[in-house]
Amino acid sequence: MAQGQRVGYVRVSSVDQNTARQLDGVLLERVFEDKASGKDAQRPKLQELLRFVREGDTVVVHSMDRLARNVDDLRGIVADLTGRGVRVEFVREGLIFSGEDSPMSTLLLTMLGAVAEFLRAQNLENQREGIVKAQESGKYRGRKRALTPGQVDQVRDRLTAGESKAGIARDLGISRETLYQALRG
Repeated sequence: MAQGQRVGYVRVSSVDQNTARQLDGVLLERVFEDKASGKDAQRPKLQELLRFVREGDTVVVHSMDRLARNVDDLRGIVADLTGRGVRVEFVREGLIFSGEDSPMSTLLLTMLGAVAEFLRAQNLENQREGIVKAQESGKYRGRKRALTPGQVDQVRDRLTAGESKAGIARDLGISRETLYQALRG
């Protein structure tokens, strides 16, 4: 197998989060960066990376939970890559998968992926419980609305005047989905 490129993949869940620490100091020829939820594999830069890499390349990821949030997606992505002769390296876990892996390597991938999935589910459950308790004690009011009621009225006036939702959202610095939710609310 020919020596290929070392290609990085980094992911954070939202645009205001920073990816800098994930592969800091790792020598790479190219990095693909998603600022999107890891709930499934349909992320733009991940899909671009999957199309880009070739036999002999190595995909370097900070940790398993950055590549996938559930064990099925994790195993599927790693199997796809290694099946095409692409190595997958997880920096935090210190694991490399090449397609010639032992049953023990496959077990480790599955177990560590399952543990990460379990911890995420547990954190979400703890968060929900904390929100319920805070609401009961009057300390939690939810997320601050992106638009005030007055701004929503202005949006409706602009829509009546024929402006596009996309243009209004751009002017206000919000996503179209946020605009749609404000109009429904």
